[in-house]
Amino acid sequence: MSTPTDIETVESFRARARTWIGENLKRVDLAASVGVLRKELEDEAELAEVKRERELQRMFFDAGLAGICIPREYGGQGLTPAHQRALNAELAGYESPARLQAPTFVPCAAVLLEFGTEEQKRTHIPAILKGEELWMQMLSEPSGGSDVAGAVASAVRDGDDWILNGSKIWTTGAWWSDWALCLVRTNWDVPKHRGLTVFMLPLHQPGLEVHRIEMLSGSREFCQEFLTDVRVPDSARVGEVDDGWTVGIRWMFHERMMASSPYTTVPAGSTLGGSRTPELYSVARDAGRLDDPVARDLLGEAEMLEVVKDALQHRVVRGIASGAMNDQAASIVRLMAGIAATRVVTIGYEFTGADGAAWDADDGALAERGTDYLMRQAWCIAGGTTEMARNAISERVLGMPREKTHPADLAFRDIPKGPPSR
Repeated sequence: MSTPTDIETVESFRARARTWIGENLKRVDLAASVGVLRKELEDEAELAEVKRERELQRMFFDAGLAGICIPREYGGQGLTPAHQRALNAELAGYESPARLQAPTFVPCAAVLLEFGTEEQKRTHIPAILKGEELWMQMLSEPSGGSDVAGAVASAVRDGDDWILNGSKIWTTGAWWSDWALCLVRTNWDVPKHRGLTVFMLPLHQPGLEVHRIEMLSGSREFCQEFLTDVRVPDSARVGEVDDGWTVGIRWMFHERMMASSPYTTVPAGSTLGGSRTPELYSVARDAGRLDDPVARDLLGEAEMLEVVKDALQHRVVRGIASGAMNDQAASIVRLMAGIAATRVVTIGYEFTGADGAAWDADDGALAERGTDYLMRQAWCIAGGTTEMARNAISERVLGMPREKTHPADLAFRDIPKGPPSR
């Protein structure tokens, strides 16, 4: 990432951002969006929020506050992570285009910046910065779980085009998005990791159906996509044919580092990568347990987890940036985030007593904590499971022996597979 010689100082940038934010953005209640994948809005209201966040992103762009660390030639500001951190701090307590940060900016825009052609970057990065394109990542498959490299959704060459068939799943927000990065298999006669390719594709086109999945909480944000003879031009390919795993490794790195990425705008104190302990104080208060020594110990545990998570995140970011750690150390951040989040949600449930099983509108912050508890494992699944993170840490960071698997040179079509999921 190049740095222009006429770079604006962080102090000047912070002052400019503070003035613009105060004059143009609304204050928001940080407690307005809490819990774990709750059903908070009806579809019409959510679409209205998506529209507003597109408008906010355009406002940020017009004000010179979009794409802080994205090169100027693609519409960004060409500044530094310190400038991005300053913006995040000034945005605390204000509205922001939160839905666009993950996965539109990270990992999608980050992947395009790293592997896209010049034409792809000049076409899509400015559109992303203006809020004109919302992107999703199509990685997981019904039959593959966290084994991303085991993709069976396929692409077959047809002249200057590719024909895609298969299914992807757990794509949050696909029903209101525009584009996707999609990892598919293009070669079945080479080992698993060597026959993959990444494509860009519009989410609204013939042959691509988006189905929404209702979860325990009532939320229908997760989606499954069915691709039937979807035609994609070769110009939409990201990276080399059959070398999608090279793209995929960096793709997953950016995903794991999302909350600390220099490409995301995350207001300080927000639930996106921020501390969730203010929620716990509200729950303890409404449960009448702020003076309970046990409850106070639990609040201290939650605070400790957040402090350690934050310190670890900064340590890993510095280590990767300096070369002291390889980029697979991002899995350490992923693992800690999952462990801390599930424990914090569990602590909230432990405050509720009987109200964790049944609640009404008068229960304040106690409401829905039982549902949150049942949904807590989402934090250990989304963004790559914590089990996969443990594998990556042990094998690729600590250098421990790899687990036994199929011969390295075995063609993917010859790997034994279970029956297809139904």
